[in-house]
Formats: sequence, C-alpha cells, structure tokens
Amino acid sequence: MILPKVRDPRFVTIRRGGTLTDADHHLLALWAAACAEHVLGLFESARPEDPRPRQAIEHARAWARGEIKMMQARAAGGHAMGAARDLRGAARHAAYAAGQAAVVAHVAAHELGAAAYAIKAARAAAPKGGSEAARRLECQWQREQLPEPIRELVLDDQRLRNDICWSVFTAY
Repeated sequence: MILPKVRDPRFVTIRRGGTLTDADHHLLALWAAACAEHVLGLFESARPEDPRPRQAIEHARAWARGEIKMMQARAAGGHAMGAARDLRGAARHAAYAAGQAAVVAHVAAHELGAAAYAIKAARAAAPKGGSEAARRLECQWQREQLPEPIRELVLDDQRLRNDICWSVFTAY
C-alpha cells in the first residue's frame, strides 16, 4: 500500500477542496514519469515486445501537457501494472513504477508510488550485496530531478509515507 488512509489535502486539487494547483499536479506527473523512465529498461530487457509501461509513461507526460484526458492516462497506468503481474523482481517493479506514474493524473499522491517502485526496481537489479547502495543512488537521482516548485512537498511526503513505501526513502 502506498496511499495513506487519510488523503493529504496538499495532493488534492483546489477544485476538489485541496490545495494542489494544476501546475504542481502536472509537475508531479512529470517527475513520476522521469522516475519510472529511469528504470524502464529493467522491464524492457525482460519483455521487449510489451509496450505498455512505456506507453503509460508517455501518457503521463501527454496528460501533463494537456494532450489527453485523465481517464486515458489512468487506463494506460492500469495496463502497465497488468504487464507486471506475472513478473518478479526488477522488471515487475519497473512496470509498476510506470503504472503509478500514469495514474498520478487521477490521484496525485501516486507520485510517490512511481518513485518507490523505481527504487525497488533499482535495488532488485543490483548485484549481490549492492542493493542498499542502489537504493541510495536511485533516491538521490530522483531527488535531483525534483522541480523546485514541488521539491519540499515531495520531500515531506517521502518523510510522512516512508513507512508505507517500504522505507525506501530513508535518509542516505
């Protein structure tokens, strides 16, 4: 589970009673897409013929640009997660990361799911004894990609939800 029991109003759009602007919602989707794309090769090396995770990432970006509707991005996210179901390890986590990135259009708080699954993918792909170093490097890379307008929001979200996100965001 990556979503809290009580929704954080900072991840609910203003028009739905929260405080999240559309611009920041789009930045969350773009950041989540970057996190997922960073590990996408781990899925594609296992299933090169399956385009669903890559399409989900493309849909996240297309939604952020206003080119597609939320429902299209959400559906693409579901298809990417479907691509993960019969896999294990890094490939599975990478597909889930892509799916989570696409569903940020529907629920902004999935941004952390994309990041957490990407870190899990990097850890799973690391050579024996290297999973902790891989976790730290992936987490650091992700934080370096954070756009300034959402940086503090995401870092605080990582702190608050670290326990339900497999503790992948623990300080490095």
